[in-house]
Amino acid sequence: MPAAQRMTSRNARFQQWESLLTNRSKRTRAREFLVQGVRPISLAVEHGWPIHALLYDGRRKLSRWAEELLRTVRTERIAMAPDMLADLGEKNESIPEVIAVVGMPADDLDRISAGDDFLGVLFDRPTSPGNIGSIIRSADAFGADGLIVSGHAADVYDSKSVRASTGSLFALPAVRVPSPAEVTGWVEAKRAQGTPIVLVGTDEEGDCDVFDFDFTQPTLLLVGNETTGLSSTWRDLCDRTVAIPMTGAASSLNAANAATAVLYEASRQRIAARRRSA
Repeated sequence: MPAAQRMTSRNARFQQWESLLTNRSKRTRAREFLVQGVRPISLAVEHGWPIHALLYDGRRKLSRWAEELLRTVRTERIAMAPDMLADLGEKNESIPEVIAVVGMPADDLDRISAGDDFLGVLFDRPTSPGNIGSIIRSADAFGADGLIVSGHAADVYDSKSVRASTGSLFALPAVRVPSPAEVTGWVEAKRAQGTPIVLVGTDEEGDCDVFDFDFTQPTLLLVGNETTGLSSTWRDLCDRTVAIPMTGAASSLNAANAATAVLYEASRQRIAARRRSA
C-alpha cells in the first residue's frame, strides 16, 4: 500500500474540496461530494460507492475503525492538519476523524428496482436539503426501493442532505430528474413490463385517509414541495390522493414528517399481508 500524502496548505485541491460543501455547480462538475461519520462512510464502502480519497488528521491517534478503513480501502490517502480537516467538516462541534471524497452515481431511474412489491417516493421540487435527507432515511427504514427528486430542487448531495440521511443515501437509490416527463416515461415502461405502478399523492383533501388505501400494490408515493405542495402537473398525474388524519391545533405536517407517516402505513400493511400469507 503506498504511503499517505501530506497536505500542509490550503492549496487549489483543498479549495476544490471546500467548494464541494456549498457550491452545487462544482459538485456536479466534479461528480463528487464530501462525507463524514463512521456509519455514512462505512455504508458508502459497503455498498460499493467510489471513494476518491480519504482525508484524515495526520497528528492524532486514529481509532481502530479509521485504521482499518485506511488499510483496506484502496484509494488515495491524505493526512492534513486538524484545522484544515475542521474546515472541511464545516466546523462542527468536533473535528471529524476521517472525511471521504465520494463519487456520484449517474442520475438513472433504472438504478431503482421496480418489481411486484415496488414502493418508491417522489419528492416534488423540495427546497430543504435536510428534508431530502430525512425522507431518504425514512424511505430506507420502511423498505422503499428508491427516492426520486423532481424539478428545480435542493440537491441530494448537499452536505445537509447527506448528514440528515445518516448513511441511508448509500443504501437507497436517490435519483434527480428535471421534470415529470422522465418519471412518467419510466413508469409507463414498468407498467408495460407488467408492474402496475400506482401514483399516489399526499394531500390534505385526499380521496381517502391513508389507512384506507391499499399500499400492498406497487406504489410511487408523491410528496409535494414544503410550501406549495404538489405541482398541478403532478396532481393531474396522480391515480389517487391520500390524506393523513390529524387532530389538535396542527393544520399540516412538514414534507418529511408526512412522507414518514405514509411510509410507515405502507410498511405496516405490507408486513401484515406477508404474515397473513405465511
